Parts: sequence; structure tokens; C-alpha cells
Amino acid sequence: MKIKPPLPTVTRTHARALRSEMTDAERALWRCLRSNQLQGFKFRRQHPIPPYIADFCCIDAALVVELDGSQHQASSDQARTRWLQSKGWTVLRFWNNDVLFSLDAVVETICKMVATPYPHPNPSPGGRGA
Repeated sequence: MKIKPPLPTVTRTHARALRSEMTDAERALWRCLRSNQLQGFKFRRQHPIPPYIADFCCIDAALVVELDGSQHQASSDQARTRWLQSKGWTVLRFWNNDVLFSLDAVVETICKMVATPYPHPNPSPGGRGA
């Protein structure tokens, strides 16, 4: 059994605040992702992946979905994406306007990502078994 260290109180409090202050785009996408609606995959919103808080993530698919508005900085977004990828996460980024005006296309892209098999982080020796 893997024991996770407790989250810093500040991180947990910040994530909770972000959940209650979602943007219109985040709310629209959350309506499509919540309650295992997307091919049975469970998504979490404003989920801490220290030192960051992901807008949405699916732990089983190792997928992070980030929504960017006009206030986001490209350089810090790129650094965040590189860090998450170095930890084994696949990162999808969408503009808020894409979510608001092309929600079906955004959801279809996410569906394709969760349906794509990804390499197991701990493959069995010799490539056999589960």
C-alpha cells in the first residue's frame, strides 16, 4: 500500500477555493467530465499535484486537462506542462473560448486521449502477466 504524505494545508485550502470559484468554461467542461460520464473514467477538478493544482485530472489515465484564459502566461504554462510530463502525466491544454464555443470538440479530444492505451508505469518483467 502506497502511503501519501499529507497535503500542505495551504494547498488543500487553495484547491477548495478554486473549486468554488470555477470559471464558466471550467463549469461547462466539469458538467461533461463529472460522475464518470466520459467512458467511465473518473475525473477530479482542481486536484492538487504538488506543487501545482490541475484544473482537471484523471488519475487512471494519467491525464491532466488545463484550461487557459487570457490571464495565463505561456512561459509558466510551458514549465508547468514540462514538470507534469516529467512526472508521467499527459497534459492537454485548451483555451476557455474553445470550451465555451466548441465544447463537443474539446470533449472528443479528451475522449480520444483516455481511450488511447498508455504504457504501464511498472511493466511486468519479461513483458508477461499483469
